[in-house]
Amino acid sequence: MPRVKKKADLPHKTCAACGLPFSWRRKWAKDWEQVRYCSERCRRSKPDIKRSVIPSLR
Repeated sequence: MPRVKKKADLPHKTCAACGLPFSWRRKWAKDWEQVRYCSERCRRSKPDIKRSVIPSLR
């Protein structure tokens, strides 16, 4: 039987949206380098570049 990796031994990243750490998942194995968000919710609520660069006029 293959040895199971402990969760502590998996690579970690910090979510670009919420700032919380998250660890490697099997579904991200092929594109781990491009993963930036910990969940679909964070990916959808990512900061909007247009709003953060251009201040709103009041």
